[in-house]
Amino acid sequence: MDLKIETRQADGVTILSCRGRIVFGEESSSLRDKVKQLLGTTQQVLLDLSGVNYVDSGGLATLVSLNSAALAAGAEMKLIGLDARLNDVLQTTRLNRLLQIYVDEQQALASFKGI
Repeated sequence: MDLKIETRQADGVTILSCRGRIVFGEESSSLRDKVKQLLGTTQQVLLDLSGVNYVDSGGLATLVSLNSAALAAGAEMKLIGLDARLNDVLQTTRLNRLLQIYVDEQQALASFKGI
């Protein structure tokens, strides 16, 4: 299944709702291109991964790379909607210490208010 990305705004935050898989190749590239394009116009990006059913090592690398790109651009990127498997992988790899992960959209949007 291809990765589908829908973009919307809420409280000045750009929210990307992802559906499908984030895997090495076209899917990771499309997510990377979309976020990097947005970083030129927004400082607050929220990735909603609730519709993502699989993330491989290339997808994890993409999430880490996008987080670094956001920080380099003076922006913030946060994640919501992680399933139990992805949450476990991020804890095992300790990437949960690097990425900003929130339980739901409301909590994540509230955390942006400190900017």
